[in-house]
Amino acid sequence: MQTTDPLERYSRQMRLPGIGKAGQERLLASRVTLCGCGALGTVLANALVRAGVGFVRIVDRDFVEPSNLQRQVLFDETDIAENLPKAEAAARKLRQINSTVTIEPIVADINRSNIEDLCHDVDLILDGSDNFELRYLINDLAIKLSKPWVYAGAVGSEGMSMTIVPGQTPCLRCVFEAAPAPGEAGTCETAGVLGPAVGVIANFQAAEALKILSGNLAAINRDLLVLNLWDNIIRRVRIAPLAGRKGKCPCCALRRFEWLEGEHGTQTTTLCGRNAVQVSHRRSSRLDFETLAQSLRTSGSVTYNKFLLKFQLNENGEFYEFTVFPDGRAIIKGTSEPDKARILYARYVGY
Repeated sequence: MQTTDPLERYSRQMRLPGIGKAGQERLLASRVTLCGCGALGTVLANALVRAGVGFVRIVDRDFVEPSNLQRQVLFDETDIAENLPKAEAAARKLRQINSTVTIEPIVADINRSNIEDLCHDVDLILDGSDNFELRYLINDLAIKLSKPWVYAGAVGSEGMSMTIVPGQTPCLRCVFEAAPAPGEAGTCETAGVLGPAVGVIANFQAAEALKILSGNLAAINRDLLVLNLWDNIIRRVRIAPLAGRKGKCPCCALRRFEWLEGEHGTQTTTLCGRNAVQVSHRRSSRLDFETLAQSLRTSGSVTYNKFLLKFQLNENGEFYEFTVFPDGRAIIKGTSEPDKARILYARYVGY
């Protein structure tokens, strides 16, 4: 789109006292990495590109599927028919929305070996992910590189978000010292998800991003925002007192980047000749099979005893069998691809 004034498309945004022409010019010069382009990520990407953030790197490991269309606003049935990766499908839509923004789609699984390469050259990191392992990786890297980031998550009808500015606010590990054990936290596949809840929390993230990138750090939210749209509840949880814990926080105080260094998180092993991958945790935990089975029964067949849990799943015509052990380790039969096994594990077991 050509106009005599390249800023004209942002004229309504520039009328906000907190942005103006100077703030808009800062947005146009800004660079962002979006980690994940699913429900949260598509709303975020749409908002940032329309607002004129100059460079948006979109990193996602997955492909567009029919169940995505209920809440992932940049995708349509054509993307499914063309079997497009989410990052590429999103980039195609976004370039039609704003051709002046540079969109860099990357189809990759973000892990501790590549996250620094994906984020070292940007001004802000945004959490569009669906698992805690990636969030703790982002937190480690953001503190290490002194880059702001915005966390969010949404499951069921509930969402939450907090903004982390290294040196100014508590970090994720100040607030949530440890990730939930496998099976403890619900996922979209096991607990469902309300599309409007995702939209609300992701747009809150986007607003925080625009404050940071336009130079309005004083305006950022310094609480943990928690909302439940079904129960009509909105809460702000004060996290400022946790700044006192920063002296003991292993990440922002002691600068131990345990997730980046591989002390926490998952690891995979392809089982030769079995079309199966083992997913295990570097630090084991104890699963509650009864609770896990209850959440999985909405998605497939489940049986268990005190030694193991078996879960059979038909996902988009592909058959998988999970064998889950009490320490959180799982053998996923039906794929020999580690990345696919990690995706399935995150979706159905959690973490």
